[in-house]
Amino acid sequence: MKKKNLIIIGKRSFIGSNIYNILKKKKKILLLSLKNFMKLPESEISKYDYICNCSVNKNNVQYDYNKNLDFDYKIAKKIEKIDTTFIFLSSRKVYKPKQNISENSKLQPIDKDSKNKLISEKFLKKKLKSKLLILRISNVIGLKKNKNYRQIHKTFFDNYLNLVKLNKKIEFHDQFKDFISIEQLSKIFFLILKKKLHGIYNVSLGQKIYVNEILKWLNKSNKNKKNFIRKKISREEIKRYSFSLNNSKLHRTINYKPKKSELKKFCIKLSKIIH
Repeated sequence: MKKKNLIIIGKRSFIGSNIYNILKKKKKILLLSLKNFMKLPESEISKYDYICNCSVNKNNVQYDYNKNLDFDYKIAKKIEKIDTTFIFLSSRKVYKPKQNISENSKLQPIDKDSKNKLISEKFLKKKLKSKLLILRISNVIGLKKNKNYRQIHKTFFDNYLNLVKLNKKIEFHDQFKDFISIEQLSKIFFLILKKKLHGIYNVSLGQKIYVNEILKWLNKSNKNKKNFIRKKISREEIKRYSFSLNNSKLHRTINYKPKKSELKKFCIKLSKIIH
C-alpha cells in the first residue's frame, strides 16, 4: 500500500503551520500537536513516509541539554521501530560563522539552543540511523499562519516586526546573512517528500544577503523606513558575525536552487501586508 506523505508535529509552530497550509492540497499531510501524536498507535504512524517535529520545549532552548525536555528525543523513542523517516529541524547556528559553510564545515554551536540541537542530532543519528533527515536551516522569513502561534525563538524577521512597532530610530550593523522565505522552504519540503531524502542537508538561499539589502525590501512600503540607520562596522566585525550556507548538496539532489529574486519579491509582498 502506498504510504501517506508527512506528519507535522506542532499545530501552533510557525514553520509547521505554514508548510501545512501551503502543501495540504498537494500532499497527504497530517498536522497535530505533540500530545496527540504521542497517542497515535504505531500502525497509524507507519502509514506515513515522514514525520517532522516543529514543536519545541522553551526550556530546552534556554538551558543546558536535558533529554527529558527534548521533544525530539521523546518522538525518536516512540518511532524507533517504525519504518518511517524522521525530519529533524536543526539550525545553521551549529556551525562556526563564515562564508560558504558546507555540511562538512566545523561544528561550533554559538548559543544554548544550537548546542542542544547538536546534542539532539547526535542522539538521533544513534537511535534512528538511516531513518533520519537533518535539515540545517538558515533564517526563515514569513508571517505566522496560526493566530495562536507559539513563539519560542526570536528570528531576524520577528525582531524586525518588533522594531517596526516601536517606531523609533534604530542603528543596525550591515553584516551579511543567509535567508530563505517560508514559500521557498515549503517548496523544498515538497521536493524532499518526492525524492525521499535521508542524511544531512543545509537549507538556505546559498547567497550572501546584507542586512541593509533585506531591510530595503521589507521597508518598501514602510513610511518610517528612515528609522533604520546603517552603522559602519569594521571588516573584522563583519567577518566575525556574518555567514552564508553552501546549499549545493541539496540543490544537486532535488534539482531546485532558491533564487534571490524570489526572496526579494516575497519580502516586498510582505512589506505591503505589514505596512
